[in-house]
Amino acid sequence: MSERDTTPPVEEHGTGPHRHHRPCRPADAREAVEHAVTACAGLHDAATCDAGALSDAVLVASELTTNAILHGGGVTDFRVDVVGPRVRPGVRLSVCDRSHDLPVAVPPTDDRGRRRLGGRGWPIVCRLSREVRVADLPSGGKCITVVVPLS
Repeated sequence: MSERDTTPPVEEHGTGPHRHHRPCRPADAREAVEHAVTACAGLHDAATCDAGALSDAVLVASELTTNAILHGGGVTDFRVDVVGPRVRPGVRLSVCDRSHDLPVAVPPTDDRGRRRLGGRGWPIVCRLSREVRVADLPSGGKCITVVVPLS
């Protein structure tokens, strides 16, 4: 589901507001997504988004930032913008961290059959996103960019 790329992330501007900062907590990322979608909906009458689609985008932002914090040495960059409000609207999220390791899906049980805690974030991200890209950064680490549909 993911594609490994060695080019740096391209800063493409969507039609909506573009936020660029480093959230300290997943709650900051969730707030940034809600703000970007709300602001874009105010600019474009056609940019409607149902509550379920917004919830998906917020969840993906939360999972990506949580994974960067827990497994990637922390969030080094975060970007969110709304793309294509009239045709296939979506939220593009980019979360960068210090690790070169690819995200992995962990089986729900260990080799003894015991349930594991966690390990469900990456499959959630892949399932809810229509595009997933992992790029190595020239300065070290990686950037994960996804587009979550808003319709």
